[in-house]
Amino acid sequence: MLKADELKEEAARAALDLVEDGMRLGLGSGSTAARFVAALGERVAAGLRVICVPTSEATRLQAEKLGIPLSTLDETPELNLTVDGADEIDAELRLIKGGGGALLREKIVATASDRMVVIADESKLVKTLGAFPLPVEVVRFGLLATMRLVEAIAVEAGCHGEIRLRPGVGQAPFVTDQGNLILDCAFGAILEPEVLAFALKRVPGVVEHGLFLGLADLAIVAGSGGIKLLRRPGA
Repeated sequence: MLKADELKEEAARAALDLVEDGMRLGLGSGSTAARFVAALGERVAAGLRVICVPTSEATRLQAEKLGIPLSTLDETPELNLTVDGADEIDAELRLIKGGGGALLREKIVATASDRMVVIADESKLVKTLGAFPLPVEVVRFGLLATMRLVEAIAVEAGCHGEIRLRPGVGQAPFVTDQGNLILDCAFGAILEPEVLAFALKRVPGVVEHGLFLGLADLAIVAGSGGIKLLRRPGA
């Protein structure tokens, strides 16, 4: 049986088949996306011409070391394809993302793309989103008030569970590339993701949440039986 790392590698390399010369690409963040960036770097070294927008500083540094041409959304506001990972994927290709803390940039880049393709190993497939704690990016000001309001709003949306500030190094909290904080919401099950997503957007201190709804067009999932392609209904 293949290990998780090997499955991630398979999914990442399968996504390379979607990349064409001259494309404008969004580069995701996280361990699976990093494998795609590494494989893309090999293709670039062999002559593939692309221009890429990274979704995190970590991805930017990796791509720079590999000699992958980079841009920004200000310079390249329309992308052909974004390839990114996910923490959870359901049958409708609704996602939870943000385990690495890059959800805000990931969502901006995905929204600027004609297509978003998710690469993952089969362990990320779930019947119901929420076993993975939902990341919610918040500003520092009024943190406790924001946490309380997020909890109240979540309860109204049918979600219950511990909401905690993501820890960083030492006693300090985790800080995103945008200088914000992350709340990890252990709801266990999110039965109505669209309802929760709408509710969270009503909280003034919330910058973004990790529910990616209607964004992913295709999931490339590697498992013990090989590569499986999952398409979003209606995509």
